[in-house]
Amino acid sequence: MADITAAAVKALREITDLPMMTCKKALVQAEGDQDKAIAILKEEVGKVREKRADNATEEGFIFSKVNDDGSAAVMVEVLCESAPVATGKDLADFGAQLTEQLMNGPGAATAEELLAQPAPGTDQTLQEIFDSIVNKIREKIIVGRITKQEGPVASYVHHNGKIAVLFKASGEKLNMDVMRDVAMHIAAMNPTVCSESDVDPAAVKEYRAQLTEEAKASGKPENIIEKMVDGRMKNFYVEQGVLVAQAFAKDDSKTVSQALAEGGLTADSFTLWVLGN
Repeated sequence: MADITAAAVKALREITDLPMMTCKKALVQAEGDQDKAIAILKEEVGKVREKRADNATEEGFIFSKVNDDGSAAVMVEVLCESAPVATGKDLADFGAQLTEQLMNGPGAATAEELLAQPAPGTDQTLQEIFDSIVNKIREKIIVGRITKQEGPVASYVHHNGKIAVLFKASGEKLNMDVMRDVAMHIAAMNPTVCSESDVDPAAVKEYRAQLTEEAKASGKPENIIEKMVDGRMKNFYVEQGVLVAQAFAKDDSKTVSQALAEGGLTADSFTLWVLGN
């Protein structure tokens, strides 16, 4: 059996960032050959994945990156088994690499496509970085959803990383502060659609007709009836979870639509992710 020195173990650890005993075991198996030991350690990734394949991934973090001018934003969801891993440095660093590459790389439609691309600032692919993290942590980790959206767009990620939002708006002058406030509102208030036009037209027509019949029974003039119906439809849109109709979380004396209008903006769309859903 080859004599495995502490220096050899340390050198392998610096290359792989794996525990000392894991590195020593690989070197012993490789009879001191560093390249063979690295190959052995890479093979271990598959064994870890196979062993933990049925484990639940109920923890994780949603990483986001947005250009300073709001011209584009990305989100990447990474799922894992435990909270310490979800909030640990390894996952945070990896999340930063994923979002950096998704933002500035050639683009990707799936996590697999993104992982095949270079990891920013290294001579490795994101997949190789990912494999080394799995090998080090020995926990089931999944790169889930990814998205990149062109702006104007603002981003908000809740402090626990389990709720994240991209909010798109349009206007003659970009007001990122207001847009970020609305993104935060979305995370807190959980709207289902962006604007009234996103609600099922058949449901709108049916409810308006119902309100009209009820208003007519009051004997009020037609012009008053129309105003009565319009007023009650506002409540209907709130009940349907329409973002722009909701009371603005930061100042509930106005609606989200009014808050945006004060900033010269109108809502276009939003993406709301809840971790694992």
